[in-house]
Amino acid sequence: MDGTGRAFFLGDNVDTDQILPGYAMSLPPERLGEAALGGSAIPNFAKIAAHGDILVAGDNFGCGSSREQAPVALKACGIRAVVAKSFARIFRRNAINIGLPVITCDCIDQITAEAKDNDVFEINIQAATLTNLTRKTGYVLKPLAASSLQTLHAGGLINRVREKLSERGEQLQSGQLTGGE
Repeated sequence: MDGTGRAFFLGDNVDTDQILPGYAMSLPPERLGEAALGGSAIPNFAKIAAHGDILVAGDNFGCGSSREQAPVALKACGIRAVVAKSFARIFRRNAINIGLPVITCDCIDQITAEAKDNDVFEINIQAATLTNLTRKTGYVLKPLAASSLQTLHAGGLINRVREKLSERGEQLQSGQLTGGE
């Protein structure tokens, strides 16, 4: 969850159609990353992104539809975390539930003003910090709630439920929490 990567910068109101265009909705989950941000200002994102990269965006990231495949596409593309001024509520919840860290920050404008292409950042979700290692500048993020951190550490909500059931000596039954798949 924590680590280093390049940052890609996006503006305000990046909606789920930009994150995962409609044409990609029929792709199997393991291929959704191939279309990540295909409708955005960085349409070739999936080809240039590397495992561990970080997205930095403005207000209302993930607005639009409630398609849960949008955060899945970002995670499948290798995105380590999304840092934004704010998130659409359902996108934020879907992201946490699949184990993709999404964290807000009040200094996005400062981060984008100080950064240059190919700067390398380090993110620490637990400590709620973002550091531009290239420029040697640091930023404070808004800490996530303890329940969100627990879900992220488990790798997503289904894994967290499995852990809780295991602690009680129970197991997740086939079809539970998976829609019967």
